[in-house]
Amino acid sequence: MKIYDLSQPLNADCSFWPFYPPFEVKYIKRKAEHGVNAQYIMTSNHMGTHLDAPRHFITKGKTIDQIPIEWCYGPGVIVDLSDQLDELDVFTPADIEKRVEVRAGDILFIHTGWHRYSFLSPDADEEKYIHRHPGPHFSLCDWLLAKQIHIWGVDMISTDHPMNLPIGRFLGRGGLEHWQKVRAQAEAKFGRDKIDELFPESAYQLTHNALFPHDCVHVENLGGDIGRPELHNRRLTLGVFPWKFQGGEAAFCRAVAWA
Repeated sequence: MKIYDLSQPLNADCSFWPFYPPFEVKYIKRKAEHGVNAQYIMTSNHMGTHLDAPRHFITKGKTIDQIPIEWCYGPGVIVDLSDQLDELDVFTPADIEKRVEVRAGDILFIHTGWHRYSFLSPDADEEKYIHRHPGPHFSLCDWLLAKQIHIWGVDMISTDHPMNLPIGRFLGRGGLEHWQKVRAQAEAKFGRDKIDELFPESAYQLTHNALFPHDCVHVENLGGDIGRPELHNRRLTLGVFPWKFQGGEAAFCRAVAWA
């Protein structure tokens, strides 16, 4: 079998969640002066390829070190929906099941194609990557629980649709009301009368609020080889390996596939 890296790089140029602090790195020792090179970093947990633990939204939820290692490696699929998804599009469980069989307990990764707009891509577009990515219909949450999935992931900055995030509801600062632009684009796309039906108040951050209490967690900002056609819509072995962060509400991780 061949191993494939499904992770985005992480450095000081990496896109970060709006109003979160950026990634900072500096040398605290250099070879010429100290005989060794050593670096210091300061960062949030929610940038680059990372795994969210239930603690991110649930005060008494599992932390990264409490996620069973058995959940982090095993059979699964990478479903490719990139050919049907554009800005702010919505995908459903039926869209996934048309492409591949998802079995109980699988690791599920969803390739939307949006990683191509991330910070290191030749087509990098930070506003498009953060504000206008596609996302799931709220029915995906019940489907994931029915499939007994503990770990799933996307090649986007969030598993929730922008209209179910601050990005599409109230994000703004200094007169830059991004949410108004996002909502206007969604209304033009779906029709103003359909917005409340597609994105009800009950769906706000639903892939976090509805799934984390059931220990169904996710990886955000997948990338690397995730766009390779030979990995799509077939049975694979997948792995998600965070550092053993005691008490961590999220952690950087390496996501990989074997095929």
